[in-house]
Amino acid sequence: MDRYIELWVESLPQLLLAAAQVTIPLTIIAFVLSLVIGLFSTAARNLGKFNPLNWLATVYVWFFRGTPLLVQLFLVFYGLPRVGITLDTWSAAIIALSLNTGAYVAETFRSAYASIPRGQFEAARTLNFTRAQTLRHVVIPQATRIALPPLGNDLIDLVKGTSLVSVISMVDLFQSGKQVAARTFEPLAMYLEVAAIYLVIFTLLSIGQQYLEKRTSRYVRTANA
Repeated sequence: MDRYIELWVESLPQLLLAAAQVTIPLTIIAFVLSLVIGLFSTAARNLGKFNPLNWLATVYVWFFRGTPLLVQLFLVFYGLPRVGITLDTWSAAIIALSLNTGAYVAETFRSAYASIPRGQFEAARTLNFTRAQTLRHVVIPQATRIALPPLGNDLIDLVKGTSLVSVISMVDLFQSGKQVAARTFEPLAMYLEVAAIYLVIFTLLSIGQQYLEKRTSRYVRTANA
C-alpha cells in the first residue's frame, strides 16, 4: 500500500497537468460547439418535413447517435486523409467530440421544445405576443429548465468520452495515466488514480448541475408569478 501511495503522490502532478491542458479545455471547447450545433440542428428540424435542411439535420443526428464515438474519431483522424483532408489531433478530436455531443444536444433541445404544451403558444398569440416575446417569456424559461438535466448528462458523458482521444495519440488524462503505468509497471494503481480524478470532475459537474437546476427553477417560478 505504501508503494501505491508513493506512486500516486509522484504521478499526481503529471495527471493533473494533462487534465488541465487537454481534458478540460477539450471538453469546454467541444461542449460549446456542440451547443451551437445542437441549436442549429433543432432549428433545421423544425423547418418542415420536405426542407433539405431538415433532412440533413435528421441524417446527422441519426448517424452520430447511432455510431460509436470511437468509430467517429477514427473516421475523422484516419479516414479523412484518404480524401485529402488531414487534421492535427486537436482539430480531429474537437470535430469528432463536437459532432457526437451535438447530436445528443439536438435531441435534448428538440424534446424540451416539444414538451411545452401547444396551448401555451396559443395563449401567447391571444395576448398578441410577437415571436420574440413568445420565445423569451414562454419557450426559453420552460425549455431551459427541462433541458438542463439532460444537458448536464451530455457534458458529463463528454468528459468521459475525451478519454478516447488517446487512440489518436493525444496525451490527455487517460493517456498520461497509461504512460505512467507502462513506466512503473503498476497499471492497477495508475488506473485507480485516473478513475479518482474523473470521479472528482464528475462530482464537481454534478454539484454545478444541481445548483443551476435550482436557480433555473426559482427563475421560472418568479417569471410565472
